[in-house]
Amino acid sequence: MSRPFRFGLNILSIDSGPAWREKCRRGEELGYDVLLVPDHLGCPAPFPALVAAAEATERPRVGTFVLNTGFFNPALLAREVATTDALTDGRLELGLGTGYIRAEHDEAGLPWGSPGERVDHLTHTVEELDRLLGDPAYAPKSAQRPRPPLLIGGNGPRMLRLAAKHAQIAAFSGGRQAPGKPEGTLELLSAEQVAASVARYQEFAADRAEPAELNILVQQVLVTDDRRAAAREFAAHGVGLDEDQVLHAPTVLIGTPEQMADQLRERRERYGFSYITVLDPFMEAFAPVIAELQGS
Repeated sequence: MSRPFRFGLNILSIDSGPAWREKCRRGEELGYDVLLVPDHLGCPAPFPALVAAAEATERPRVGTFVLNTGFFNPALLAREVATTDALTDGRLELGLGTGYIRAEHDEAGLPWGSPGERVDHLTHTVEELDRLLGDPAYAPKSAQRPRPPLLIGGNGPRMLRLAAKHAQIAAFSGGRQAPGKPEGTLELLSAEQVAASVARYQEFAADRAEPAELNILVQQVLVTDDRRAAAREFAAHGVGLDEDQVLHAPTVLIGTPEQMADQLRERRERYGFSYITVLDPFMEAFAPVIAELQGS
């Protein structure tokens, strides 16, 4: 049985308190199930933003998408998580990743380390969160026990193995650092590459008692009556895929709302993606797709 769809909105900026609350309320009105914030210098501080989002809304859950774990000491992070979960009445979903922009660590005066060291720190953080938040004597107490649901995002084998072992939600970015381009510039993975990552994750997760929810971040929502022309134009921006590959990439939606809904149904069938996250510049454009898929 396929999981029902859930829709997340990743909100990238904050102009003012009233504007933030209004955007969150608008996301709820449009049918988004989870209000999310990323974790980059120059973006809102995740935990106060999520508390404000929860106070401004009634139905959506709130979450980090995803925390740059290198910014955090595990014991201090556990306190932030428990407090935020308590203040949001148990609506928090905790997304964790390793980070991928060295310049942010340099600016913060924090060690960057090798890819292996960053995964080691994430693994240690997950284990410490489980230990601390699972302790009945730990204070402050999170509303959800033993801890909020955990999302782990990444594509490498160690990250996929970690997600298979610990996460209730496995997130696939569908992108990677573009070779020869400035740090933080991503290129998209092809449908075949994403399928290979999902297949490897499923191997690691074969012994799970309960299957995890699978998430994909949609990078572009292009509303058009001419899918091929839009794919050709988008591919010309150097995203790492050609026109035909863009048409099938799980990280891109192109067409009418009805066509996009069909694409998401097909991708849920092929990859298992039922939790779909979009960036807030596409909040309004994606809303008719949510309406097409609600209840399915």
